[in-house]
Amino acid sequence: MKLSAKQREELLEVLQARFEKNMQRHPGLEWPEVRARLEANPEKLWSLNEMERTGGEPDVVGRDKTTGEYIFYDCSPESPEGRRNTCYDREGQAAREKKGVHPAGNAVDMAADMGIELLTEAEYRALQKLGEFDLKTSSWVKTPEDIRKRGGALFCDRRYGQVFVYHNSAPSFYSSRGFRGSLRV
Repeated sequence: MKLSAKQREELLEVLQARFEKNMQRHPGLEWPEVRARLEANPEKLWSLNEMERTGGEPDVVGRDKTTGEYIFYDCSPESPEGRRNTCYDREGQAAREKKGVHPAGNAVDMAADMGIELLTEAEYRALQKLGEFDLKTSSWVKTPEDIRKRGGALFCDRRYGQVFVYHNSAPSFYSSRGFRGSLRV
């Protein structure tokens, strides 16, 4: 789970270009400080590369005032293409596969494998204050345990100028639904 020197440099160039193009997402933050933090945490670069590789277009959306960590979210206009057709979690995926239907995976395990967290509903709403995302797609969000115990899972999108949160059964999957993640560095 390491990137080569060339892969690291290519990723840093992509992240810097995105950072500079979208300054409204991170006012008051400076790229050299972000880069220094990234270079000091190479395992986080691997996770950011996975976010990028699957179409997430990660970008800095803030900094934790307590820990000093930079916060990255998937900022692709639509739910990342390389993470769609997924059930919510392993239990949901297993229920589908029992019926002979095979989704591309599940959001919870994919996020864990990438070293990232699913966005919460609050984080998703914060992202939507930075732009308009998921106008044609939707994204699974971290689901409260009491909803999940009852077989449900939550997803969000933006329609009609509003952000909506909905529910579905966790085994559901659609070509237009993926998930967005966050990473703290």
